[in-house]
Amino acid sequence: MKYRPFGKTDLTVSEIGFGAWAIGGPAEVGGIPIGWGDADDATSVQALHYAFDQGITLYDTADFYGLGHSETLIGRVFGNRSDVVIATKVGQKQQDGKIAINYSKQHILNACDESLRRLKRDSIDFYQLHVAKVAHLQEGECLDALNLLQQAGKIRYWGISVNTFAPEPEANFFLDNQLGSGFQVVFNILNQHIRPYLEPMHSQGYGIIARMPLQFGLLANKFSATTTFPPTDHRHFRFTPTIIEEANAALEPVWALCEHYEVSPAELSLSYILSHPEISTVIPGIRTPAQVDQNTRRIVRLTDADRDFITSLYESQFKPLVELMRKQG
Repeated sequence: MKYRPFGKTDLTVSEIGFGAWAIGGPAEVGGIPIGWGDADDATSVQALHYAFDQGITLYDTADFYGLGHSETLIGRVFGNRSDVVIATKVGQKQQDGKIAINYSKQHILNACDESLRRLKRDSIDFYQLHVAKVAHLQEGECLDALNLLQQAGKIRYWGISVNTFAPEPEANFFLDNQLGSGFQVVFNILNQHIRPYLEPMHSQGYGIIARMPLQFGLLANKFSATTTFPPTDHRHFRFTPTIIEEANAALEPVWALCEHYEVSPAELSLSYILSHPEISTVIPGIRTPAQVDQNTRRIVRLTDADRDFITSLYESQFKPLVELMRKQG
């Protein structure tokens, strides 16, 4: 495992982190699945232990993942140890049986205390607004709360996890006002929407977490038009046969590189992201020890030519597909 600095903070993170959404289990709010289907807690705990043994030091979760269950498992395994970096998020909640957002000062202060309790920690290393909008940032209560929490030592650094398909407004607000210490962004072979922002973020000293590196599994090249997902898996409504078929067709030229580098499609996908020096860490979703191996076994440095070739396919091949995903939800 290799390590990178997290922007200008004093945090150092493993290039591959642990995306802990899936270990939250099959939570549902108002009939809408907010998880990845069933997860076995014993297996999740094994995966967390094994990930650490393989050198993974960054664990990314949220208070909404499994409605707190993901944080609870991480707390059970790591507690207050200082040799892991824990990143979690705030702002989404269940209210009256529905998904609600709340970026009020009091909610964030209370939610942070609850996250600390579940995580069994004195301080959260990186606390993120969970896709807050510019209106919340302009109103200012969430920023006041984050500053108060940092002053109190309950969080070390803070930032924002920006929107999947339209990250620009919030990214610009943070950059223009020099807020926080880090971003979590969607960046992968298919969705390169955030690309123009990577260099400005990096040059201003922000740490950058790349989420959805495998685009919910599409970039592992294991799905076909007949693939189905259980109703408790959010991909049940996101991945239509058309989306899967079009993604597989568009990605054929990319997968041709796998033989040259002697890697799987998933390994090539992770390697592509890490071939961008601006990225601090990549967080594939993990819930089993086998997935730890699959995501850490072979990361290679792509040549500039191959990296640029993949990038060149975005406008002509991938961007229309990402727009189709956006419309699907």
